[in-house]
Amino acid sequence: MPDTDRRDMQQKGFLNHMANKEQRPVRSDHAGKLMPQAEKKLHEAVCVLLVELCERFTFFGIVCNMILFCTAKLGYRSHQAAMVNVCFVGTSTLTPVLVGWLAEYLVGRIKLVCICMFLHFLGTALLPVVSFPFEDVYIDRRHILLTLPKREQKIVFYFALLTASLGIGGIRAIVCPLSAYSLEDCGPKELLSFFNWFHWLVNLNSAVVFVSISYIQQSVARNLGFLIPFVSGLMAMITIHMVRGEMIYKPKADSSLLTTFGVIFSALKTCCVRHRYFSTTMASWLDHAKENHGGHYSETQVEGTKSLARLFPLFAFQILYRTCIMQIPSGYYLQTMNSNLHFGGLALPVAAMNVISIVPLLILVPILECINSWLFSSKDTGHSPTIYIVVGHLSAALSVLVAGFSEMHRKHFPQVEQTLSQEVLLVSSMSCFHLAPQYILLGVAEALVTPSCSLLSFWLVPERMRGISMHFLALFNGAGCFMGALFVQTAHAGTQGSWFPHLLHEGKLERFFFFLASLMMVNTLGFWTIAHRYNNLHEDCANEFRGNNPGEKLLKHVKAIKHYNAVLESSSILSPVEKT
Repeated sequence: MPDTDRRDMQQKGFLNHMANKEQRPVRSDHAGKLMPQAEKKLHEAVCVLLVELCERFTFFGIVCNMILFCTAKLGYRSHQAAMVNVCFVGTSTLTPVLVGWLAEYLVGRIKLVCICMFLHFLGTALLPVVSFPFEDVYIDRRHILLTLPKREQKIVFYFALLTASLGIGGIRAIVCPLSAYSLEDCGPKELLSFFNWFHWLVNLNSAVVFVSISYIQQSVARNLGFLIPFVSGLMAMITIHMVRGEMIYKPKADSSLLTTFGVIFSALKTCCVRHRYFSTTMASWLDHAKENHGGHYSETQVEGTKSLARLFPLFAFQILYRTCIMQIPSGYYLQTMNSNLHFGGLALPVAAMNVISIVPLLILVPILECINSWLFSSKDTGHSPTIYIVVGHLSAALSVLVAGFSEMHRKHFPQVEQTLSQEVLLVSSMSCFHLAPQYILLGVAEALVTPSCSLLSFWLVPERMRGISMHFLALFNGAGCFMGALFVQTAHAGTQGSWFPHLLHEGKLERFFFFLASLMMVNTLGFWTIAHRYNNLHEDCANEFRGNNPGEKLLKHVKAIKHYNAVLESSSILSPVEKT
């Protein structure tokens, strides 16, 4: 009996301690600390957003007139300039994945962000060296011509693009990761709203860049245009330096990209061996990687990879869509450059036409917010953004199709001389605004597809796998960029320059657009057939993906036990028998 009383007293003391621990947050002294904590979070969010906008300002400033610079100053053919631009976009999309892995396993986050800031500064500082010709230098009243030779100019140019893309990857992966915005407790409605407005801000920033920088590069001070990305990168570094202790986000330790690839390769290896020598059947081929089935990975790791593998078809169908989007900085840009850019006596910059593709997104996001609020508020409708993705893919296919007809229409106009970056070109007299429908359709596609894909990639996996899922989405988007460059090279080489010519009026660029549109239509139909897999975003669907994780089940049981202990002690309705 004394032992029993002692155990009862210990249990009661433990329960009192748990109850006091649960009640502690509601005290008045803690309430006074909420405001500074909230102000700190707001300060961090504003700083991260500012750095994000500065980085995008730098990125779009480099991209907006790269084709014109490569063709007019470096002497590249049109298809080569388009490939360089698209490959830079693809590299900048993939480098955050690489830098994020280096930060976690090899270098360290603080050290690596300093290296990336230096690379970003170096790349943006070297671009003016390539673009500035030093032709107007006078020493002792003598005119000095200090132009950089073409070969060295190209070497410096590629080195600057590589270092800038690595710096961009470091900023996106370490300073501005998606997890820095604290989205863990958000539901699908809040997540879709976040992704909509986040892309709205990014595109608003890009609209300002395309109008201002492209005009400066092309008209006012063409040789100083690349100095603006340098200034923008300097602003980003100053912002990071001011709040470096609070801005460098440290994510939670969760599943890694290497672990995910290891599970996949281990399952494939074991599956092939067992298929050859044994005839065993399992619910999923990834189960072969589990330790209890002869693999090397725990059940938690395998189940997380299985939830991610369900998204692979979604990712795969985004590759060709991203290839269509890459027509804006490649094929569409060349069409605009070879059209009449004069409007009411004003010479428009080529990249300013990109704003036409951004305007639909800026208009549609508030409208989509209202639609989503109504749809998610209805409990009976299984609303899913997959319908947005299908419509967006269809809009992208129609855009490329319209681009083909616009190219045929453009050739019927007589040619006129037009000066671009002090180079006289023969272009069609057709107004560049005739190309507006294809830009608008791609803008509608981006407004519908990108936030919806981000939501599905983020929501339909366990919490610890969300960063890996977004990395895979970036990998497939980068693959779409490089596939666009491969299509350009293949079309040019396979048709002796006819499908992607240097002089558009001498080739058949419309055939390239028609071919790409036909592929995109097939891609749209393919995704439509599997869209039902991602239709349910309600709680049942979330539990289905998250309920298979034993670690998360155990965590829920531990939380339930703690909650029960606190209630057991604080409840006043327990009977005397229950209290003894």
